[in-house]
Amino acid sequence: MHCTFNPKGVCSVQIDFELNDGKVSDVQFMGGCNGNLKAIARLVEGKDALEIANILEGNTCGMRTTSCADQFSKALKEAVAKAQA
Repeated sequence: MHCTFNPKGVCSVQIDFELNDGKVSDVQFMGGCNGNLKAIARLVEGKDALEIANILEGNTCGMRTTSCADQFSKALKEAVAKAQA
């Protein structure tokens, strides 16, 4: 299932990924800290979506109360809920 998420309060403007059988693949962040977000995408490839979401949830960036990683955790949880509905 292809998923698109529009994060709020961070530099990235869109997160795209695939969710199949609870596993994440093909993660792409538009905008944000290019190198760090590419690293996150590589680290999560093929991993369980909820496990990733729980690890990244609550991560902050600078003075913000969220981060691209935290927003990705929200995207993953929404996608899993949608897939299970």
